[in-house]
Amino acid sequence: MNALVERVSRSVRRAMAGDGTGHDWWHVWRVWRTAERLAKREPRADRTVVSLGALLHDLGDWKFHGGDAEAAPREAARLLRRFKADAALCRQVEQVCREVSFKGARVADRPTTLEARIVQDADRLDALGAVGIARTFAYGGAKGRSIYEPGVSPVLHGSFAAYQKSKSHTINHFHEKLLLLKDRLHTREARRIARERHDYLVGFLKRFHAEWDGRA
Repeated sequence: MNALVERVSRSVRRAMAGDGTGHDWWHVWRVWRTAERLAKREPRADRTVVSLGALLHDLGDWKFHGGDAEAAPREAARLLRRFKADAALCRQVEQVCREVSFKGARVADRPTTLEARIVQDADRLDALGAVGIARTFAYGGAKGRSIYEPGVSPVLHGSFAAYQKSKSHTINHFHEKLLLLKDRLHTREARRIARERHDYLVGFLKRFHAEWDGRA
């Protein structure tokens, strides 16, 4: 393992251990491993940038920094400078961290580098499937959101600001974000992995509503 990547991984693990919102070290670890897996299929990708971007993408997550979209690149750069990383590498990783987040259903995704696209895909894959369901309810509970409120429809947010302000129930999050991710991935391997995970979400929601309505 690259020595810088190893040092960053240890630091991030210490900083993010024990989080109960689904944005803990183990989320970062899964995104890191998945990003490395995707990068192997993309020979033009800079593997060091991918690994560091994956490790640092949530260190300054806007959801826990007052909605500040620049917190993630700022915290990433701060840690990399502490470890004497090259300035050009810092800028590349900052850009990955700046571009990875989902910003609303009607807000276009425009990652400017292959490395950012890979890390964004890896992060989104962790929002799908069984793990994605577990993380969604962990976050909703941590934020005091109800599981489901019949009659409160999902909103397809047209701006990042509107998405940031959303306080809707947890089931709406499936419709406002998770179910949209399969069609917003960039790499072929991520799209392949996503198909089964997406179908798992759909099956879960069908079963959830059947039980909620007393039909199962």
